Amino acid sequence: MRVVLATNNAKKLAELRRLVDEQQLDLTVLGLADVAAYPEPAETERTFEGNALLKARACRDATGEPALADDSGIEVDLLNNMPGVRSARWAGKGATDQQNLDLLIAQLADTDPAERTGRFVCAMAYAAPDGTEHVLRATMEGHLVSTPVGANGFGYDPIFVADGNTRTNAELSPAEKDAISHRGKAVRAMLHWLVRRG
Repeated sequence: MRVVLATNNAKKLAELRRLVDEQQLDLTVLGLADVAAYPEPAETERTFEGNALLKARACRDATGEPALADDSGIEVDLLNNMPGVRSARWAGKGATDQQNLDLLIAQLADTDPAERTGRFVCAMAYAAPDGTEHVLRATMEGHLVSTPVGANGFGYDPIFVADGNTRTNAELSPAEKDAISHRGKAVRAMLHWLVRRG
């Protein structure tokens, strides 16, 4: 069995492949670099689930292969759950991880550290050529710190400390992060569903 992960993010692809290996599944995960190029859809939906399904459908339609796609980001309670679906573009279209991180740190600068709660969210969607679709959502609750710490991970990981942890996500090893992350939970749930589906 094989599936295409609709992403050009090498770190997301590596993360999914690690989890497939961890579960010892007979599943080959291709990335967009492994299939013919196609125009990727604009992420126009207002929910993580909507964007994930939009990307999975586009990949399935373009490649003829079963496709997985995720949409993920961070929700900060003090910011009315923003950046949300705009997490990757929080500092503007084409913004780098560092620019997005710097903007979020600046926006939380004068707030009470105890109130800097939030969560990482991952919606994962599956779309198959036979029309089967499945979408699920997973979260990782925690709080944000004002000074980035750690060199692992990506995005907002250097300022996010998951509930029950004392280290930021960027201080965790890939295996430690996979065990508790929003994407790890979503991927494991989706893989479990795929195995049951056959």
